[in-house]
Amino acid sequence: MLIENTQVYGLEESVRASGYPMGNDDYSGSRAVRLGGTKPGSGHDCFLKGIVVQADVTAPQYFWLQWQRYHFHDIVSSESKMHRILEMDIREQCNKYVESTIAAVLEILIEGYKKKPSPELFQRIVANCPMGLMLKARITTNYLQLKSNYHQRRGHKLEEWKIYCDWAEGLPRFREFVLGEQF
Repeated sequence: MLIENTQVYGLEESVRASGYPMGNDDYSGSRAVRLGGTKPGSGHDCFLKGIVVQADVTAPQYFWLQWQRYHFHDIVSSESKMHRILEMDIREQCNKYVESTIAAVLEILIEGYKKKPSPELFQRIVANCPMGLMLKARITTNYLQLKSNYHQRRGHKLEEWKIYCDWAEGLPRFREFVLGEQF
């Protein structure tokens, strides 16, 4: 898994906005820490959704299936398996956990399709594509969504979630505002 080209927007503005309910619009990191550390779903941490994050994420299909269960993030654009599967270098596009025999079967199916295309054969190619196929997407999310991701997935058994959570921890003031860590 690879996460790159990360951009964070609206951090200072959202911290200022966290004071609006009490008629205050000053920048208060201590208020942001207090509010960001409240119980998820309480509504007191809603300023976190104004801190927008974009990044390019290259991850296996099985990660994307889990990631897409969360509601408040979007895929800006993504690599298309449907459009590119016939041109991909399958062994290069798959992660290290895909068995070489599985990749070889898919390569045979693709070569057969190139010689004699048919809708049924294309369907077989897509149906037999390994879940370890790595696909890139540009994502948009926010600190509130990352807070949910982080708390639900930090201890997950898939290494991709550990990488994702480590990435989130490295975002500006994430550890402070979301995890309550003082620096």
